[in-house]
Amino acid sequence: MVHFYAEAIQLVKTYKPEGAAHIELKLKAGEGAGATEAPRGLLYHRYQIDAQGRVRFAKIVPPTAQNLPRIEADLFALAPSLIPMPQEAATLTAEHLVRAYDPCISCATHFLKLKIEEVK
Repeated sequence: MVHFYAEAIQLVKTYKPEGAAHIELKLKAGEGAGATEAPRGLLYHRYQIDAQGRVRFAKIVPPTAQNLPRIEADLFALAPSLIPMPQEAATLTAEHLVRAYDPCISCATHFLKLKIEEVK
């Protein structure tokens, strides 16, 4: 391990960049789309750029968004079993279902405000 650390330091000290650090960009209008493997599934994205290089349209579809219809359907199916539970237990059960889909950390943390109202 010490050998690799020393070798890494030597590589950094003797590094000499070749050529320019960046390339010159020529702005032009265009459109592009891509799909990228992400930790939770595929990330789809599409952009339109104008002649000045400004983004005129952008659409990003993260993996969590692709699962939302299924998560919602599963929550509706689960709802009848939540009714007899205490509020805290019902919320926890619903949260477990959503987290089973492995949503992004923001979605997993701040997503659910469960309100159960009894109608007589």
